[in-house]
Amino acid sequence: MERRTFLQRSLVGGAAATALLSPSAFTRGRRSRGEPFHLDFAPHFGMFRHHVGEDLVDQLEFMHAEGFRALEDNGIPGRSVEDQERVGAALRRLGMRMGVFVAHADFANPTFATDDAEDVARLLDTMGSALEVAKRVNAKWCTVVPGTYRKDLEWDYQTALVIENLRRCAELLEPAGLTMVLEPLNAWRDHPGLFLTKVPQAYLLCRAVASPACKVLDDLYHQQISEGNLIPNLERAWDEIAYFQVGDNPGRKEPGTGEINYATVFRRIRDKGFAGIVGMEHGNALPGEEGERAVIDAYRRCDPA
Repeated sequence: MERRTFLQRSLVGGAAATALLSPSAFTRGRRSRGEPFHLDFAPHFGMFRHHVGEDLVDQLEFMHAEGFRALEDNGIPGRSVEDQERVGAALRRLGMRMGVFVAHADFANPTFATDDAEDVARLLDTMGSALEVAKRVNAKWCTVVPGTYRKDLEWDYQTALVIENLRRCAELLEPAGLTMVLEPLNAWRDHPGLFLTKVPQAYLLCRAVASPACKVLDDLYHQQISEGNLIPNLERAWDEIAYFQVGDNPGRKEPGTGEINYATVFRRIRDKGFAGIVGMEHGNALPGEEGERAVIDAYRRCDPA
């Protein structure tokens, strides 16, 4: 065979191989850049600050330009009213949704496993403040971590108290269309001593409260540590899950840096018709602009097309 003929055939074969590989190895994360994701992934402020700086609206505009259509900001209750209103206005202008913010999270006290009148009053006051924040940023979900467990009371009595206090909160939130999502957190790595640690437990609480204002936040990072079995658990608890958060394990960085097969998990969530938000509650594995671009590309690779 002449050398020219051999080279031509080799190039054709190489092009065909490249075409076969291209959806996963070459074009995914490049050709789709800027188009909206198929799942509504929500970055948080600071995740892309090396690209655009610290201004909140500039960061939102960058997120939108990269294809994100939601924001998650756990700390927005601590921002000024002016900043909350700026964020709310920018979200409306860009056509983006607001994800969760933390309405209540106490890591040192049994704030829900109590019937003390003053504790209950403080709890309801906190939820009232969450309603005001939600109005400014058009939020539909807020995170609730129901405090620690008690060592002086049987577990079932504590569960009954938590359910009663969740019902009180739901009665306050439901008329305004704000849903508290209960977040089970892992006790092995990050948050020992908390009352709520697993998705089945959160499912039980939500079924008992029986309100559209009380649902489950399934944080897949925490649940990989606490119980694993991610897909069977989300399917079993599906009717009560309103929100997801993600982060790979170990390390709590973007998908692809740990052991969770997020491409498969996201595909299952999409196939079940999930129309809510998936919060990107994790850090960046790499520093600077390179690390920020790696986060975006990671989500392009595992976004279920």
